[in-house]
Amino acid sequence: MFSHISGRMRIAAIALGTTLALAGPVSLAQAAPVDNEPLAAFTANARTAQEAPAAWAAGTRAYLVITTPGDTTAVRSAVTANGGSVFSSFDAIGVIVAHSTSASFASTMRGVAGVQKVGATRTSDVPADAYNPALPSNPAQSAAPTTEPVRSDMTQIKADQAWAVNQGSATVKVGILDTGVDDQHQDLAPNFNAADSVSCAYGKADTRAGAWRDVDQHGTHVAGTVAAAKNGKGAIGVAPGVKISSVRIAEPGSTLFFAENTICGLVWAGDHGFKVTNNSYYTDPWQFNCPDNLDQAAILEGVGRAQAYAESKGSLQVAAAGNSNVDLANKTTDSSSPNDSTPVTRTITNACLDIPAELPGVVTVSANGTSGTSKASFSNYGRDVIEVSAPGESVYSTVPGGKYSSLSGTSMAAPHVAGVAALLASANPAYTPADIRAKLGEHATDLACPSDARCTGTTAKNSFFGEGRVDALKAVGGSTPPPGAYFENLTDVTISDNATVESAITVSGVTGNAPSTLKVGVDIKHTYIGDLKVDLVAPDGSVYTLHNRSGSSTDNIAQTYTVNASAEVANGVWKLRVNDNANADTGRIDAWNLTF
Repeated sequence: MFSHISGRMRIAAIALGTTLALAGPVSLAQAAPVDNEPLAAFTANARTAQEAPAAWAAGTRAYLVITTPGDTTAVRSAVTANGGSVFSSFDAIGVIVAHSTSASFASTMRGVAGVQKVGATRTSDVPADAYNPALPSNPAQSAAPTTEPVRSDMTQIKADQAWAVNQGSATVKVGILDTGVDDQHQDLAPNFNAADSVSCAYGKADTRAGAWRDVDQHGTHVAGTVAAAKNGKGAIGVAPGVKISSVRIAEPGSTLFFAENTICGLVWAGDHGFKVTNNSYYTDPWQFNCPDNLDQAAILEGVGRAQAYAESKGSLQVAAAGNSNVDLANKTTDSSSPNDSTPVTRTITNACLDIPAELPGVVTVSANGTSGTSKASFSNYGRDVIEVSAPGESVYSTVPGGKYSSLSGTSMAAPHVAGVAALLASANPAYTPADIRAKLGEHATDLACPSDARCTGTTAKNSFFGEGRVDALKAVGGSTPPPGAYFENLTDVTISDNATVESAITVSGVTGNAPSTLKVGVDIKHTYIGDLKVDLVAPDGSVYTLHNRSGSSTDNIAQTYTVNASAEVANGVWKLRVNDNANADTGRIDAWNLTF
């Protein structure tokens, strides 16, 4: 099982376009109870921390100190009084991240009034970089490709058909909790949301510009699968119209995802309105956290509270199931933990959880093989653990520096599901996380068990595929492929203030008139769309108004309109006409299409 980039079954370095690497931070399904407070109560705004030690010292370890949510002042004072320092705190969920060089710090703090749990989050020292983090590099960008092929992973989940109906709303924000994202990549820049991006490495929000950038390539690959732009270059994401934010939770060098980093990332997701997050990792250093271990019990509690907080704020977490080809419903041993020092072999039970994927409310994803109907050989599985499946072998997507590569892993399957979840949220803005989670399973394509005794259950729900392979077309309200010929113009046309511009599509080879249900897909990037009037102009000059200065302060139009064009001859030159009626806001026609 591979969680971050430096260790759990990673094969090979990425090479442009061809390398196949096994990747995939992972997951399971259940969570530790929270002492004294129901998880649903953690709804107050989280506060990330205030006091930091003056300087790093050798032997510094990190601890979670768990207390009652709300005012943590007394417990924070106790941390300082007992040989520790407060690195960050999340008062809304009662979690304090403390640093100390004292070997007795945890045991001492467990005796303090008001302290519910204390646990070390790592078996190695906190790096000195935590006290003065270096910004990740901003890689030089390669030339953009001139083609954008539709790939088999997208056709398997019918994303290519969904794009003709709804490419996703720019009001839907998806958080990429990972190694970071290259926001300068030509396929990610159009959809990147820097305002809500951050580094949570070491467990404290670092909002400096660029702190969110990739310290490996894993996060950039995941981001592209979710929402690479449909712009004629390189790759297309499942939901190319939504916004993505990078929440870097991996630490540089080790690329490990420690508990305090995960907590920071999930709280950030809740506070910043992410409708969906993708979590292609497990929380280091323990592949499975066992409640009978004092350190691991605190990790279960802290990360569990953070997930519950994010969900209470409207955020659905999607997580990868892992790449060890093991049955998560029948755990017996763990030989890979702790992965930040010397792993030991230990006996475990199903009470030991892989988090965040085994937490309540999290969508746990297994990987399909290239056929789309098999389990990928590496993918973990488990009856009533796996929720849904998605393509995870040889997935082509973005990597830093404007490049592309193919990777394999449940890490690659999860972002397909996160993209479909974003489409569901786009088509149904009132959906709660529970609604989206339920619809992912309801819409999924049932996959029968192969001739493999390990696969148990029914075609409708089994240990390999959960409720089946996700379906993007059903997520946007479609049930059959759009009929007829498809024509598209991907050439950008600048929309200036108080100007009228047009983009043309020549239709040929279509018999007779246009249908009464002509589909007009429009992708316009423009701030304040209340300035815009958008018309479809038929070959004979007839005008069909699609958008007339509505939407006020909303940015961008990414929508498919249905036009009764049955009075028009299909063949000829059709135009998208855009009229800007005010000063101060400009943009462009990014792309548009016609489906007959």
